[in-house]
Amino acid sequence: MKYNKLVRDKIPEIIKSKGGVAITHIANDAEYWQKLKEKLQEEVGEFIEAENIEEMADILEVIDAIFNYKKFDEQELKRVKEKKVNERGGFDDKIILEES
Repeated sequence: MKYNKLVRDKIPEIIKSKGGVAITHIANDAEYWQKLKEKLQEEVGEFIEAENIEEMADILEVIDAIFNYKKFDEQELKRVKEKKVNERGGFDDKIILEES
């Protein structure tokens, strides 16, 4: 079966341990960035379908990988998030905008 998708680091070992053959390559930076974005979309879709904590954990794992790849600063991220909440609010009040 062909996949051409980013997988977790231990997946090739798991496939081999079950008697399979994993044909892989190491992505260059451009391919890795594209595959991270694809993986995020994949995991979000799976969460929307399943709505469970396992899929949320997968989303967070991809977000962590993106965070590291983009070399974002954790404190800066927190500041930006807090600024947005202070200026525009969060999503706690369940407000649905019908018209504007």
